[in-house]
Amino acid sequence: MSRSAVFLDEMGVGPLWRLRRSGVVAVEEVVAEEAAAVAVPVAVAEVAPVAEIVIAPVAAPEVAPIIVPPAPVPVPVPVAATESDDTAWFDDAPPPPPAKQITDAEIAVMDWDALAAATAKCTRCDLCKNRKGVVVGRGDRQGAWLMLASSPSRGEEREGRALPGEQGKLLDNMLKAIDIAPETDVYITHLLKCRPLDEAGQERLPTENEAAACRPFFERELALLQPRTIVTLGQMAAAGILPGEKPVRGKVRQLGDAAVVATYHPENLLQDESGKAKARAWGDLCLAKSTHAGRG
Repeated sequence: MSRSAVFLDEMGVGPLWRLRRSGVVAVEEVVAEEAAAVAVPVAVAEVAPVAEIVIAPVAAPEVAPIIVPPAPVPVPVPVAATESDDTAWFDDAPPPPPAKQITDAEIAVMDWDALAAATAKCTRCDLCKNRKGVVVGRGDRQGAWLMLASSPSRGEEREGRALPGEQGKLLDNMLKAIDIAPETDVYITHLLKCRPLDEAGQERLPTENEAAACRPFFERELALLQPRTIVTLGQMAAAGILPGEKPVRGKVRQLGDAAVVATYHPENLLQDESGKAKARAWGDLCLAKSTHAGRG
């Protein structure tokens, strides 16, 4: 042991060097040992720097390891396949089955709602291929009056409503003139529910097949409504309601239990600048009113 070590050991500060090798020294213990040692001012002053050197390497407290979760593995995003213009693979696909046509017997037992739904999706004639809309009847389903036109116009087809706009307003005024409430006692419909067009897109008369295909819908409306009086609007409606009979204005005809009176279509009356057609229409309405009253 060296002379310095013996000297420090005699002073009681020898363990200070041994604790340095273990790495653990408390400041309070060093101060206590210095106070208990022999009072040698010069010696204490010499060892003070040693205490500072020993305290410096005190180990930091252990810190719990931080567990970092692994980064999520990116999920590959499927790339949409580019559509090919080649449609040859459709060639072997079977054609879709044709829409089932509604039979006369099925139409004859329908209620109002079923009839309207069947009319809207009818495929009983070729008009379904190019039509832009179907016009079903409207009004009071228990009304005693039936206003009947031939086929929908362009405006009716576009709006899906029988006699809309100015035509409808004029018809309402005509009915009010003979004390008929158009909202509560009148039903309005067409013999044909689709608009007949030629190859050039112009309106035309319906063919016999088209009229026959649509007739069951009209007959079912008659059976459900059971009107007392039918007013045909326009020459085509007057001729179509009773095929084979020549329509005559001013004459009462019969369809089942209903009286049939012919008059002008409201569209024709709107174009009547002379007023003659309106005067004749007034006479037709008066005839229909008196006939209706006589059947009450």
